[in-house]
Amino acid sequence: MFVITADQDSSRRTGERVDALLSTLAAVIEAEQLPGVLRPFERTVGDEVQAVLSDPASTVRLTLELQRLQEWAVGIGVGEADHLAASARASSGPAFIRAREAVERAGGRAVPTPVAVVAADAAARDAEALLQLMAAVLRRRSDAGWEMIDARLRAPTARAAAEELGISPQAASQRLQAALWEEVRGVEPLAAGLLHTLESATAG
Repeated sequence: MFVITADQDSSRRTGERVDALLSTLAAVIEAEQLPGVLRPFERTVGDEVQAVLSDPASTVRLTLELQRLQEWAVGIGVGEADHLAASARASSGPAFIRAREAVERAGGRAVPTPVAVVAADAAARDAEALLQLMAAVLRRRSDAGWEMIDARLRAPTARAAAEELGISPQAASQRLQAALWEEVRGVEPLAAGLLHTLESATAG
C-alpha cells in the first residue's frame, strides 16, 4: 500500500490552493483511469492532502503531477494499514506514519527536490533518489515544453500535435527533446518497479 501526503509550500505567501489541487488530481485520475486508487485525495488538515493507493505506477504518476505544479512537498509512505477507513484521513497504520515522516522530510532542506519515500526497507532511498531526479526534470520544464507534452498526449502522433499548436514538426521535436519527455517516460516503469519491490519487502 502507498500513502501519498502532500503539503503546500508557502501557502501563506501564495494563498491556499487545496481545492484547486483536489480538482486537478481528480481530473487526472478520471481522465487516465488510474488503477489502484483505494482512497482518493482529500484535505486532511490545513493545506495538506492525502490519498491511499495500491498501484505503484499510479503512485508515480500522481507524484509527478504534484511536482509539475511546483508548490507541493510530497511524501510517500510504503507499508500496511492497521485500519483502512472510508477516508484516508480516518485511516491509520505504518504506511500513514511513514507518509507523515516522508512529507516532513520533503518539506525541509535535507532533500534536493521536495519528494521523499519512507519504507521499512533501506532501499526506499533508491526509489526516492530516482523520483527526485524525475521531479527535478519536471520542475525545470518550460511552459512551451509542457504545452507540447500536453498536445502530444492528446494527439495520435507528434506531427498531429505540432499541427495542433501551429508549429513545425522540427520545432515540436526540439521542444520534446528539451523537456526530456521520452527519458522521463522511459524511467517511470523503473520508479514504479522500485516502489513495488518496497511494498513486497514490507509485506514479506
